[in-house]
Amino acid sequence: MATFIDLKLSEPVIRSIINMGFEETTPIQELTIPLALQGRDLIGQAQTGTGKTAAYGIPLVEKIMEQAEQIQGIVLAPTRELAVQVAEELNKIGQFKRIHALPIYGGQGIDWQIRALKKRPHIIVATPGRLMDHMRRKTIRLNDIKIVVLDEADEMLNMGFLEDIETILKEIPVERQTLLFSATMPRQIQNIAQRFMIEPQLISIKATGVTVADIEQHYVEVTERLKFEVLSRILDIQSPDLSIVFARTKRRVDEISEALSKRGYSAEGIHGDLTQSKRDSVLRQFKDGTVEVLVATDVAARGLDISGVTHVFNFDIPQDPESYVHRVGRTGRAGKSGLAISLVTPREIGMLRLIEQVIKRRIIRKPIPTIVEAVQGQQRLTMTEILRVIAEEDIEKYKGVAEELLAENDSVTLLCAALKIITKEPEAVEVRLTESAPMRGRSMGNARPMGNARPMGNARPQGNYNRDGYGQKVDTWSRRKGSDVRGGAAGAQRGRDNKRNG
Repeated sequence: MATFIDLKLSEPVIRSIINMGFEETTPIQELTIPLALQGRDLIGQAQTGTGKTAAYGIPLVEKIMEQAEQIQGIVLAPTRELAVQVAEELNKIGQFKRIHALPIYGGQGIDWQIRALKKRPHIIVATPGRLMDHMRRKTIRLNDIKIVVLDEADEMLNMGFLEDIETILKEIPVERQTLLFSATMPRQIQNIAQRFMIEPQLISIKATGVTVADIEQHYVEVTERLKFEVLSRILDIQSPDLSIVFARTKRRVDEISEALSKRGYSAEGIHGDLTQSKRDSVLRQFKDGTVEVLVATDVAARGLDISGVTHVFNFDIPQDPESYVHRVGRTGRAGKSGLAISLVTPREIGMLRLIEQVIKRRIIRKPIPTIVEAVQGQQRLTMTEILRVIAEEDIEKYKGVAEELLAENDSVTLLCAALKIITKEPEAVEVRLTESAPMRGRSMGNARPMGNARPMGNARPQGNYNRDGYGQKVDTWSRRKGSDVRGGAAGAQRGRDNKRNG
């Protein structure tokens, strides 16, 4: 794999890339950047999480002239979240070259955007609808655009932006460079390439599978009414750093996030009915770890590219295999491992079987975790945190009190009391969710699972449990992060702190 230095980039851009912690290119970056720097029109076909933002962002920043005050580059994105993330990435790449990118999207005050535009950004990252608002107001002029990027073009078409995209491209000078990135290549995208691009070079990165190889994929067969209890137990056992829970409807998102908060988890929901300021606040808290569980609909999660997401939970199984792939891709980013767990009702097994066929991979069935295992998971987390404090923090000032307590009590009793105080135990808070109709597979017929997978309805859970379900397990729902626990009180005291913070 090539390094960024091998690509003969400018010194300011190399400094930015090193500052961002990047060394080697990803496949899409290695193939795309040299051709883009030559001024060629490109079509990049790659899944999310492959580094495509930097694949077009680096040549985009390289070609921008710092001294010019006009908008020279434009990136079209399907969602406001993706627009914000792309702008942040471009500003990091351009930080030492002093190239500034401005996100423009609906839901944010247009007056504020007009004031920001007066500061002469070099690059605009926009959703199509809001960009056209500015074009009509003549607050954005496209006369000097040298490079245009269509990011996640297939998503923009799915959201009905085809006419907007065509209108925008007609307003941009013909003498330009056009870069188009898309996970799929439907006929509409091919038509756009024929009409608005000049002899584009196609770069296709073939994934080894439809989903990332480093993502473990499990499912638990559970009735609708027990779903929330099972989710709570898995969260207690796994104790993920950052996780996303996908629900089918906005109402379910609100109910699940509220229920998780009542149970002591740091959770927030995100869907299309939230105000822009609230969405921004929730995503900011999720990125910095203040919120550890993000509950979302498929639409609200489009374009999310947040590093550090270790777990994805499908509280409701998605309506099609493509949505499953999109959801699972929120974890295991940039080559890191991840875990995706789906809660599936018996009537939804057909849909799960269809998903298996599309991704060409067996999803491993796991048993319903017990409440005892949930408690043990939190006890392990507490013990890890105690050992971390002993190794890393100054505890001298507490020794006097400890010696006084030991003079009157035995050490085992004292430690048991301390563990009880700081361990988050499952809370018996009553939770009621609106039941959702099961999602059934379409046109399943007598389709068989891929490879050697046994029929899903008869698959046995993997992991050694006693018949009563309370025996010791062997690497079944064990917490996968080992000693990777956040500092301070973020681990053992999470339950009590989160109840105070709401």
